[in-house]
Amino acid sequence: MGLKEGTRAARLAKVGGLVGLVGVGATGCSTEEVLRFGWPVAVTPQAEAMRELWTWSVVAALAVGVIVWGLILWSVAFHRKKSEELPRQVAYNLPLELVLLVVPTIIVAVLFYFTAVTQNYVTDKSKTPDVTVDVIAFQWNWEFQYPQYKTESADLPVSTVGTSGEIPLLVVPQGKSIRFNLRSTDVIHSFYVPEFHFKRDVFPEPEKNNQDNAFQIDQIDRTGSFVGRCAELCGVYHAVMNFEVRALESADFDRYIELRQQTNDDTGQPYTAAEALTELNCGELCTPHAVTTKPFDTDRTVREASDGGK
Repeated sequence: MGLKEGTRAARLAKVGGLVGLVGVGATGCSTEEVLRFGWPVAVTPQAEAMRELWTWSVVAALAVGVIVWGLILWSVAFHRKKSEELPRQVAYNLPLELVLLVVPTIIVAVLFYFTAVTQNYVTDKSKTPDVTVDVIAFQWNWEFQYPQYKTESADLPVSTVGTSGEIPLLVVPQGKSIRFNLRSTDVIHSFYVPEFHFKRDVFPEPEKNNQDNAFQIDQIDRTGSFVGRCAELCGVYHAVMNFEVRALESADFDRYIELRQQTNDDTGQPYTAAEALTELNCGELCTPHAVTTKPFDTDRTVREASDGGK
């Protein structure tokens, strides 16, 4: 039975619905943005799986909330105190108590199941990756090695090392699976790319301590530049321990790796990441320096103008 037209409850329902519609409309969000419930845009299938878990968890929570709010308002509107007579008690109503026990148990079990399925997918490393990257963290920068690809001059893995004056570029192919093997040379760091929606601590000697030091993504869905960070307080310059993921089209990545394996005639050394990207000349994606973050100014003699140079 619906609410009777013209009653106080009907008017409240209309006002509540109108406020809700105005609230959603005033945000200016698209349907896709609303369904993300604040979850950032992802660039990997694993991150999208986590977004779907988040969306449906919020939908379920809102559904439970609406039922609870509805029951509260229904009680307030239709079961206000009318006399001094004690209302009928339901403390020993067995069917009701069974419902209150079984329904929450089912909700928790379903949430646990989908969480476990998503977690197993995100952490799965059973497939052979197309590209493997060894990530080496140190105070306070990063080194990225490609063990599959060797330089022709020294037969060493292609490697990119960050410095205080240059943000390291982790160049990877778009559309291919990538495995990241993580280790630290000193303290605990954390490898975090916000667009991956995933972070993993980087430990020294992970094998000795039986720590999972690797993760894998099926692919990066689109080309682009994505900032990466250390997400573990690792020392004085932790806040500036950044890097950049540069996702290139597969053909451009293959050419990039080919250049990195060759010797640059101008320097007599293997091509650096910046030199190889410059040689590729593929537009903004081939910018030879990071575009999402910048190096830390290491000049400790610099003083703010406000302190008079003291």
